[in-house]
Amino acid sequence: MSEADIMTRIDWVRQSCRLLAGIADEFARTKPFAGLSMATGIHLEPKTAALLMTLKAGGAEIVATGNLNSTQPATVDYLRGQGIEVIGAQTRDAEEHGAFLDSVMSRKPALILDNGGDLFARYAQSPYAGLIGGTEETTSGRMRLEPMRQNIALPVLVINDSPIKQFAENRHAVGQSLFESYLRFTNRSTNGKRVTVFGYGACGRGTAACFRNAFSAVSVVDIDPVTTLEAHLDGFNTPQRADAIRSADVIITVTGHPAIVTVADMPLLKDGVILMNGGHFPQEIAVEAMRAHPSVTRVERYAEEAIETFVLDDGRRLHVLGAGHMANLAGPRPLGNTVESMDLGFALQARCLERVASRVLDKSACVVPVPKDIDAAVAAAYLDLHR
Repeated sequence: MSEADIMTRIDWVRQSCRLLAGIADEFARTKPFAGLSMATGIHLEPKTAALLMTLKAGGAEIVATGNLNSTQPATVDYLRGQGIEVIGAQTRDAEEHGAFLDSVMSRKPALILDNGGDLFARYAQSPYAGLIGGTEETTSGRMRLEPMRQNIALPVLVINDSPIKQFAENRHAVGQSLFESYLRFTNRSTNGKRVTVFGYGACGRGTAACFRNAFSAVSVVDIDPVTTLEAHLDGFNTPQRADAIRSADVIITVTGHPAIVTVADMPLLKDGVILMNGGHFPQEIAVEAMRAHPSVTRVERYAEEAIETFVLDDGRRLHVLGAGHMANLAGPRPLGNTVESMDLGFALQARCLERVASRVLDKSACVVPVPKDIDAAVAAAYLDLHR
């Protein structure tokens, strides 16, 4: 086999992102970002490479950095080889990651593609002339940025508030990828396991459904009684929080909020419980506080599989996957969500950035959902390709 015949994962993903490929061809002609600098703070993995190459085809001058723990070195090397500046490397150190973000924002970009609100939060603290606006990918980021609307006062379109993103990526793809990640990390069965899912938004719905379909007994915990009622009527167990923790063989957090499972819950946790997080920030499970708790007599590390076991003074063992980072982008062979779902989500990103760059939006579009006409156009394009 010749070297030219060897395909990388990035090649496979780019060939599979058919929506982005069509948009890239269009952008190469229309150049919607000509003369504009763009800062991106988003997971740097192969599907993101396809998005950034699409934006580059549109004329964007990109400076990119990643999110905590999810930056993949092969993707960084690829992007740099394609002429995209990447600042930083994979890290779990929040201070180091913050320095990467500061460096990106020191360029004073005209457009921002954010994932978790890190870049826009910095802009809100230190505004500068010349920012047109941008996009935010996540619910976590939207919740973080909503109180900053007055300080931002620029168009920011929230991709996660698109119905397409909610059902295609969050409900279907996140559920699938967290289920796959559980198997990839542990190589353990789901059959008959008692699984507790914290959060019954779109991600939680998909996660709960995938584990139920794999013959687990699934319980759901949500702070909203209406959402909890929905889970109950969907056929899931909805016990009180303490009972849901006490009975669980596996606990999965997908809420977007910090401190969902904390050291206060340690007395409730079953011997051998597996703790995994699917939320954007690694704060839903208080891993560092648990690791340092006086009841932990030693920590066993299965480094190859990114599993830590906290051995307690009463003999119980608590297993943490990926140090509490987003499990589908942590640990061995982190694949993230499916290519098709990300192709849809990143098509929304590209079209929303195109809309912001056109300067037809005003500050009333600050931290708002994707415009409905963009949802409709992306949905129609996907259906034309796949049905």
